[in-house]
Amino acid sequence: MKYIFGNWKMFLDYDESIALANEVKSLSYAPEKLQLTVFPNYLALHDIVQILKDTKIGVGAQTVSRRPQGAYTGAISAYLVKKIGCTHGLVGHSERRYIFHESDEDIHDKIEASFKVGLSPVLCVGETEEDLKEGKRQYRLKKQLMKALEGIEFTPSVPFFVAYEPVWAVSSGKPCNPADADDVHGWIKEELKQYTDMIVPVLYGGSVDQENVVSYLSRETIDGVLVGSASTKRDSFAQIIARANEI
Repeated sequence: MKYIFGNWKMFLDYDESIALANEVKSLSYAPEKLQLTVFPNYLALHDIVQILKDTKIGVGAQTVSRRPQGAYTGAISAYLVKKIGCTHGLVGHSERRYIFHESDEDIHDKIEASFKVGLSPVLCVGETEEDLKEGKRQYRLKKQLMKALEGIEFTPSVPFFVAYEPVWAVSSGKPCNPADADDVHGWIKEELKQYTDMIVPVLYGGSVDQENVVSYLSRETIDGVLVGSASTKRDSFAQIIARANEI
């Protein structure tokens, strides 16, 4: 099984999100080979769940609150998105870490909250360009995994994912070399054995598009891709899915 996750970020308004969801619904692919999941903005989330509810396409939240319920103005919990039919939730995306200053504690608690309600967490990890230049890639990834996963009670019935998204590659047009990404994915899978006996798919994210997707998915340790802007356009997302379906 390969995984194609589309993070629509804040690129699309409500009408555009609904239109794209309907387009994605019409695409042809083999669900026994590919699992598709889209992550729309919150305004469109409920309606896209309804559009895709009779398909095998998952719908996820781009972030969730670390709190389950209460007086937290503007927050939306894992429980609330699970309640409307979401299957997945992104946790710790680099844009949440570095733009919105989410802490390691926030990320840990969001994973815990997601497991408690049966929402599949997708933990995003990745080093900065400075880390890479200073030879601190493994140090940064090890620390992010440890802070996020120490003490977590994994639920075997709830799939858990990790997305390796080097910060320097996200939205930069400078994707990580596929062979290099393959090595990092293998290293991450070994690290994950410290925290869980579950089989954890590890996806690559960072300037993935229709031109390079096969170079990642054809690698042994890369289980899928987390696609950003290329997933927000029907033609490029359709090409990504079609090429992944051919592998």
